Amino acid sequence: MERFVGRRVLVTGGGSGIGQATVLRVLAEGGRVVAVDADEQGLAATARKAEAQRCGQLLTTRVMDISQEESVRSGVAAALDEMGGLDVLVNAAGILRSEHTHTMSLERFNRVIGVNLTGTFLVIRECIPALLRGEQPVIVNFSSTSATFAHPYMAAYAASKGGIQSMTHALAVEYSKQGLRAVAVAPGSVSSGMTDASGSSQANAGPGLPADADMDLLAKLSPMIGDGFGGPETVAGVVATLASSDGAFVTGTEVRIDGGTHA
Repeated sequence: MERFVGRRVLVTGGGSGIGQATVLRVLAEGGRVVAVDADEQGLAATARKAEAQRCGQLLTTRVMDISQEESVRSGVAAALDEMGGLDVLVNAAGILRSEHTHTMSLERFNRVIGVNLTGTFLVIRECIPALLRGEQPVIVNFSSTSATFAHPYMAAYAASKGGIQSMTHALAVEYSKQGLRAVAVAPGSVSSGMTDASGSSQANAGPGLPADADMDLLAKLSPMIGDGFGGPETVAGVVATLASSDGAFVTGTEVRIDGGTHA
């Protein structure tokens, strides 16, 4: 398939996990991509993988911290200049901090909201003028099953993803008559840059959590794959469909991708 030939795509969180998988999928379908991330080494790894699949010439990487307004302004401006405009924005960047709500500091809570929700807003705000001038423009935001299903120790994360989901609905209505679509994906039981190879979230866990408070328990298990998580490519394929002409009649909604975990 070559659904992205001639299309200009900006992907946040492109240095790991689902963001990286989305970059590689769009490149494989002929899209021109600028991948941004706060992790320079992660972006370098994405570039190497793009070269390995022989589409590195279509990729530009740029370090950008979506939680910092000036970084977003300058990073988006550079991306738009690089591509000469924008047709697709994929907001895959995000962080997870799991902790008992009664022990979570305001700083830690605000960090999750600042990256996941405010950061997504900042990128959208800077990209909308260019998207409105683009061809069949679309915004794909990343929500989570945590936005609508109970996952313990994830109050801040759930709040941020619920906000993204609601914001997506508002954007879809606000810009529908100008031809801009907005849709969200809600992954669950999927391996990403927020989890390690075994699905553990302990690196991001706060004090007082039980020793077994990892993602296998927080996100349950997928009945489709049993004792494990789906790969990031399972989400990237759906994102590519929603962002292409195949998703032209999809807007103002979210698509849950969890292998039936919350069926």
